Amino acid sequence: MTRRRKTFRALEIGDGSDGRWAAYAQPLWPLAEAWLTEEGKTEAGAQDARKLFEQHMPELVPALDRLAAQLDRPEATTFLTLAALRPFFSGCTQIGSEGELLRNYDFAPDDCEGTIVRSHFLRPVIGMQEAAWGLLDGMNDAGLAVSLTFGGRFVHGPGFAIPIVLRYLLETCTTVDEAVARLGSLPIAIPQNVTLVDATRSRTVFVGPDIPLTEAPDTCAANHQHLPVPEDQERFSRTQERLTAIRAAGRDMAAMLKPPLYQLAYDEGLGTVYTAQPHRRPGDLRLAGHDLVPVLHHLHPGHPNHDLGPVVIDASIAAVPLGDVSGWWPDKKLVETTPKDDRVGP
Repeated sequence: MTRRRKTFRALEIGDGSDGRWAAYAQPLWPLAEAWLTEEGKTEAGAQDARKLFEQHMPELVPALDRLAAQLDRPEATTFLTLAALRPFFSGCTQIGSEGELLRNYDFAPDDCEGTIVRSHFLRPVIGMQEAAWGLLDGMNDAGLAVSLTFGGRFVHGPGFAIPIVLRYLLETCTTVDEAVARLGSLPIAIPQNVTLVDATRSRTVFVGPDIPLTEAPDTCAANHQHLPVPEDQERFSRTQERLTAIRAAGRDMAAMLKPPLYQLAYDEGLGTVYTAQPHRRPGDLRLAGHDLVPVLHHLHPGHPNHDLGPVVIDASIAAVPLGDVSGWWPDKKLVETTPKDDRVGP
């Protein structure tokens, strides 16, 4: 296995209006455009995506329009809704307890944006950015932290890619219970597990296009939901093994940096890219890689700017070929489904 380094950038973008976000996002457009569905590239698909965003995330519409205008691309608004994207699947293991969240993010390293962003669209938020302004995990100034894992079932329906959902929850909610109630009303495109933590509460819930929001039995999550995955998928993803391991380890950073929680399947797009601990105290994001002293990034206003800079994660990462994401999960076909009408909250 070839050893190389993954460099994570840190960026402060404010409300996205001063050009810092645009300077970062514009070079990414060819990659972003490739994620759009064929339907999303049509006028009708663009209208549907916009309507869905306006219906479910009206508070973020001004930010959506402000960012899209800076990209100056005909399909920018559609992409930034994250409601017309090709489905993608990741690994990941996470746990929330006692006011703290800890997670491993497993994906193809070259396809992970690797950008820690501090923003202020509606309120101060810090997190690991994906899809230009979505989040893989993060927290806000109220001390609410959220994180995602793929739910393990290969179904797809109308709805949002989960990174924009996490962004929305952090922009509009202050507590776990408030965020869970809001999450239950949102259409989600593929099955996802979401762990949420605040100063006094921790919850993990299952969501997807074919199920109502469902409470997990505890605050741990790997890559399955209420049903076990098939044997071949378990051999490939080790989701049950990882869930058992994190339940036994608890919030132990050392355990997250070694197998089975630290995954090495980089050629399959399921190697651990980073470990995040976004809730050590309100405003701090702790990021670690294999054999690396963790690095803190801060949300607090007025914190010295020199803390925003490259973060080098040194890990045994093999070169990962880019290509069709469906190939990352062998012999799996996506099942299209229609959303449940009885979507409920907790």
